[in-house]
Amino acid sequence: MRHVMIAAIALGLPSIAIAQTAPPGEVLAVHDIVAEVSADRIESDIQTLVDFGTRHTLSDTESETRGIGAARRWIFDEFERISADCGGCLDVVYVSDTIEGEPRIPWATEVVSVLAIQRGTLEPDRYVMMAGDIDSRVTNPLNFEWDSPGANDNASGLAGVIEAARVLSQREFAGSIIYAALAGEEQGLFGGQIVAAHALEQGWRIKAVLNNDMIGNIAGIDGVIDNSTARIFSEGTRSNETPAEAITRRFQGGEVDSPSRNLARFIDRVADQYIPNLDTMLVYRLDRFRRGGHHRPFNDVGMPGVRIMEVHEHYDRQHQDLRNEDGRHYGDTIEFVDFDYAAKLTSLNAAALALMAGAPPFPANVEIEGAVSPDTTLRWSAPDPAAAANLAGYRVYWRYTDQPQWQFSRFVGNVTEYTLENVVIDNYYFGVASVAADGSESPVVFPGPMGSFGD
Repeated sequence: MRHVMIAAIALGLPSIAIAQTAPPGEVLAVHDIVAEVSADRIESDIQTLVDFGTRHTLSDTESETRGIGAARRWIFDEFERISADCGGCLDVVYVSDTIEGEPRIPWATEVVSVLAIQRGTLEPDRYVMMAGDIDSRVTNPLNFEWDSPGANDNASGLAGVIEAARVLSQREFAGSIIYAALAGEEQGLFGGQIVAAHALEQGWRIKAVLNNDMIGNIAGIDGVIDNSTARIFSEGTRSNETPAEAITRRFQGGEVDSPSRNLARFIDRVADQYIPNLDTMLVYRLDRFRRGGHHRPFNDVGMPGVRIMEVHEHYDRQHQDLRNEDGRHYGDTIEFVDFDYAAKLTSLNAAALALMAGAPPFPANVEIEGAVSPDTTLRWSAPDPAAAANLAGYRVYWRYTDQPQWQFSRFVGNVTEYTLENVVIDNYYFGVASVAADGSESPVVFPGPMGSFGD
């Protein structure tokens, strides 16, 4: 019997002899959220965005039918319509600043993003964000006059944000959700920079940014057609890590356990559990090779963020003047967008947002000890009782150090310290997640500053 118990402990298997308490059952109807995402509505929104002709950052702001101004006003109005359907549950705002003297914004230009904020019921100052980009471009990044449909890049991601707002705004969550239409991405990620600075000024505690940039293409330039896989890009070490924190990481590990990396693992598990016919590829890189996206400005200031997108890109349909040459089509037009695939990736976002927003306060001040010991002990701070009114307890996770995903776990109840007996600290990586009474759960928090999601 002793050997069976040790095996159960090592593998994280349930056992009457070792169980501390029973984890909550699944109450949050995640499968219903996934089922409510509509490919038809996403198609309609993409078509609307394409019909503005161009959404270039430097394009017309006065016309009601063409250019970036008309596009952002339509987005604002659409968020307002969604809010009306949920009894005014969204605060819809513009966040902007003027940029000039940049290679792609040479003259003074107001860069305006649109945010819809759904306030949490228990911890309204804790946020998770889904973002997509408003703007589009052709070959010359300064050409703001020619048609630039931007159907996949990035009307698809923006339509996903709007659709997620429609679905999730019909429900309440403990934490807040931001649905963000970010501007100025093609001109230098300025919309994300402006919104990240605004979030810091407002004291928003942003725990996760899900940047959706191109979620509608399934036919790659490599000849592969794939509607069942998505990529999740994430940085491995926080960009704002201090020299002292780097020393801690060197001796305790954590190179692949930044909050962004564990956010990516969380989304990967959501896909496995809730999204039919979708696998996710965890890419251990901030973004595609020598390219960028709107999660980066948030990473730059310490906010966890990832990029979610298609696996097989088609470069003839990105940043191209509309044309046909030698029977080959160039340009980002709507006939090449797969709306069912865009809906599938939108449902992944919606499920992940619901679980994180519904989770209790993320574990804070997570510490670990166990050197020269057969046991490993994890400790974390007790949350504010009012913010944690939905807390059922915590789940401890561990994995072998060469494994990409958490392998073993144990629900340990509503405690702030737990010892894994006969699980040697030298052989595994460890973390802890908070669990709500309805089954919602936070991403895993790795011990120390390497894995912290912030206060």
